[in-house]
Parts: sequence; C-alpha cells; structure tokens
Amino acid sequence: MKITFLGTGTSQGVPVIACECPVCLSEDPRDKRLRTSVLIETAEVTLLIDAGPDFRQQMLRENVRKLDAILITHEHKDHIAGMDDVRAFNHKSQQAVDVFAEERVQKAIRREFSYVFSEYQYPGIPRMRLLDIPDYSFNVKGIDVLPVRVRHMNLEIYGFRIGNFAYITDANYIPEQSKERLFGVKYLVINALRKEKHISHFSLREAVDFIREIAPRKAFITHISHQMGLHSKVSEELPQGIVLAYDGLSFECDD
Repeated sequence: MKITFLGTGTSQGVPVIACECPVCLSEDPRDKRLRTSVLIETAEVTLLIDAGPDFRQQMLRENVRKLDAILITHEHKDHIAGMDDVRAFNHKSQQAVDVFAEERVQKAIRREFSYVFSEYQYPGIPRMRLLDIPDYSFNVKGIDVLPVRVRHMNLEIYGFRIGNFAYITDANYIPEQSKERLFGVKYLVINALRKEKHISHFSLREAVDFIREIAPRKAFITHISHQMGLHSKVSEELPQGIVLAYDGLSFECDD
C-alpha cells in the first residue's frame, strides 16, 4: 500500500499573501504546503482522505488516474471545498464517486454542493454517492477501514486506521477508546499546527507525546502552519522516527 501526502498545510494563521515570515518566503519546496489531504493506493484501489480547495491541483501534480472513494474527516472548508472536481473522475469512470462521511458532514456537503443533489441534474455536474461511516470497521472496495473518533476542540471528527496505517488530522484530544484502536499501528500520521499551544489543534510537543504513547514504527506530522517554522530547522529538532511531512512525500506501508 502506497501513501502519498497530497497536502500538509492549513488555512490557519495569517494569510500567506500577507505574510513575510521566513517560511512563506522560503525557497525550500518542503515549506510550500497545500491544504491537508492524503492518497492511499493499492494495486486495485485508490482512496482519498479529504478533498480541500487544492484537490484539483493535487490530483494533477500526482497524476492520479482513478479515484474509487473519498473518506471525509469533517466538514470544514479546507477539507471538502474541492469536491466539485470529482467530475473529472466521473467522466473517466462513468460512475459516481463514493464519499464516506457521517450524517452531520453529509448535510454540510449537500448544503455546499446543493446543485449536485438537486432534483434537476444539470449536465456535467459532479456525481457523488454519500455513504455513512459506521462506528465499526467497514469495507471500501475491498479495503477494511476502522474509524477513529477524535475531537477538534468541541467538534467530533474522524480519523481512520487502514491496516498498519493510521491518519488523524485537526485533533486536539483523543479519547482512551480511540487510542485503543491505534495501538499496534506501524505508521501514524498526526496533526501539529505549530509549536505553541492551540485551541483546536495539537501543538508539536503534544503530537510528539501522543506518538510516544502509541509507539508506531514511524510517525509523520501533518496539517502544519507557517507558524511551525522552517522544515529544515524543525526536522533537526524531531526525535528519531518522527518526520515532518511535506507535499508529495510518499512511502510504502507494509501489511
């Protein structure tokens, strides 16, 4: 199973267009971050977790030729705003794309993309099939997905475990019963917005402490704001086995 970080950034913080910090002015491509999303590929199936505003650009950059399903963590715009562009995959497959989301998130998708679900189906609109996420392991095109409930301040959202890989973004609290679903994972992706504490995201120290508790073989930090600092500098500070992810980074996850 191949994992590719499509984006590792966030809309949080000072708008980049108005920012002259070292990260925003950096020429290191690892400091250029699109909104957070990850691609999961096996020989038969291609899954996406979240489809933010940069979805189209990310698909083109990675030359993604098919898309079987999308898993949505939560309804914030930086995680769903690009879903209109599934229409390219509809055209290629002549099928709707399966979108897995809990009921609250489905309502937000129906509201944001009302034209997709209207009675009159305008030619060429994107086609999505909204499907529920149960509170137990479910199957997506032959791949077992275990939902992991976490909290984004007061909002309950989902992370996901797929075999030895687990992905959590936009969290600042993970309950004990969810930790139980993560123990034994070999590859863990966890969010850390910046070094300073934040009201709704893990700080870098909090993320590192959580990684140590779960004890994966390797861990990756994502959903990173420019407030974190330069990739090259922060990477030097991280413990062995923990990587500051960057857009385009990929690795093979064994079973």
